[in-house]
Amino acid sequence: MSVRNFFTQQEKEDIILAIKNAELDTSGEIRVHIEETCKGDARDRAAYIFDKLEMQNTEQRNGVLFYLALKNRKFAILGDAGINSMVPENFWDDIRDVMLDHFRGNHFVDGLIEGITMAGQQLKEHFPYQKDDVNELSDEISFGK
Repeated sequence: MSVRNFFTQQEKEDIILAIKNAELDTSGEIRVHIEETCKGDARDRAAYIFDKLEMQNTEQRNGVLFYLALKNRKFAILGDAGINSMVPENFWDDIRDVMLDHFRGNHFVDGLIEGITMAGQQLKEHFPYQKDDVNELSDEISFGK
């Protein structure tokens, strides 16, 4: 099965809607990247994808990447310098644990949506929407091999 077909069209739309909702009241940016395998450490791979998607180019350095490697059952959440300097030290671990509970029951969409929502709440708190904000990064899910 192609990684692009792991989620149904409706599930993809639900994930994208969660991203749009999470970004509604914030200048923060959230992306989801899904690929089949990750040969090394998921955080290292997520950092590579973060750079490849040019997520570090947001004005306030407040991008968040949710990275999933389906076949290896690996995932990582990576925040840029701006958001990392604002959230509590264990914040990303807390989101990871919530998502992992969903993933263990094969509820990947629910896990992603809850993780995205939690990240969005912190982005709203620390990077509230300004009248001149623009959507700096695509809300679409990106796919690797």
